[in-house]
Amino acid sequence: MERMTRRQILGGAGALLASTLARPAATARNGDVEYGRDTLPAGIRSRRVDNNNGLTMHLLEAGFDTPGRRCVVLLHGFPELAYTWRHQLLPLAAAGFHVIAPDLRGYGRSVSTAVAFDDDLLPYSVLNRVSDILGLARALGHERVAGVVGHDWGGPTAQWCALVRPDVFQSVITLSTPFFGPPALPLRTMNSSAAPAEPVDMQKQLAALARPRKHYFDYCATREANDNMRHAPQGVHDLLRALYYFKSADFKGNKPFPLKSWSAAELAKMPTYYIMDLDKGMAETVAAEMPSGAQIAACQWLTEQDLAVYAAEYIRTGFQGGLNYYRIGSDPRYEAELNSFSGRTIDVPASFIGGDSEWAVYQSPGAFESMRTVCTHLRGVHLVAQAGHSIPEEQPRQVNRLLLGFLRGIPS
Repeated sequence: MERMTRRQILGGAGALLASTLARPAATARNGDVEYGRDTLPAGIRSRRVDNNNGLTMHLLEAGFDTPGRRCVVLLHGFPELAYTWRHQLLPLAAAGFHVIAPDLRGYGRSVSTAVAFDDDLLPYSVLNRVSDILGLARALGHERVAGVVGHDWGGPTAQWCALVRPDVFQSVITLSTPFFGPPALPLRTMNSSAAPAEPVDMQKQLAALARPRKHYFDYCATREANDNMRHAPQGVHDLLRALYYFKSADFKGNKPFPLKSWSAAELAKMPTYYIMDLDKGMAETVAAEMPSGAQIAACQWLTEQDLAVYAAEYIRTGFQGGLNYYRIGSDPRYEAELNSFSGRTIDVPASFIGGDSEWAVYQSPGAFESMRTVCTHLRGVHLVAQAGHSIPEEQPRQVNRLLLGFLRGIPS
């Protein structure tokens, strides 16, 4: 029998540990959660809380056993759920925080009946979403929040929390979505004879390309978007599988770079999940990029059990609640209430985390590069290797390391 050296023994042990950590651990059934009972470990529980703003919110939380802990709030994006943060809840709780991840307005178990296109849109306004999070924190007994963390559409909500109530939200981290800041109002226009610049009709310009296209943001604000996704020919399960894959680092076509300008020719360089073919809906767009059975089997960051959680919720609720965020963002009537914050900056400590394989970083030309003008205390800008848009799920260890490193530096 060959004798192993100490280096070989340690190397073998390290490889065994690495392989064990890379595989999802067997999880006993968790009866304390409303979804993910076969995947969410003990120490995570569901709660339904009246958020002081007319909504009973479902949340996942960890670190709830010890009173007096500082609070961290995790805000998901579209099409996601509180479940998106399943890999962050326990590590942040282990660092001493009370961690709460709500199903946001219009999503998951915070929805009692499916949201319809003709329902009132006002509750989805930016400032009302801030009120949702502020009211939830207070309902849970927190006058201040150590850090508000947002991914995708959760990012703008987190950013506005920090901008509007810096006395409550002591720091902000945004994943994937750069810091944009409030609308800019022009100066010294009283005596100007120049006519206001005509707004750019980007939809018209994209449709006029040799390969006619349309912007996904505008598509998601249409009446047809929810029906197309909820009643996708391939089913909700496969639609979500394809969409998550298409935007991830697993899709090798994701090689993002800064765009030169807000022009149709530049925007059309992005993949079709952002700049769609004019004659296709989202279901048809992602169906063309459905991963193979082998690719699905190899995907450890989003197992079939994980995907089943998302699919079941979106089959039940539809997608309209999340799509309403796009409608608010594309309707100038709802931007007017934000004009009163023009010129304001985010003055609490801030950090940005993106993936090196995700286009969200660059989809709004210039936004990524100008974040330091929006945030006066931007402490870190990180592009995580081998991560696409689903960064908290694709690379949870790196995300957790960055979150903990930042949050530990926020004084109480």
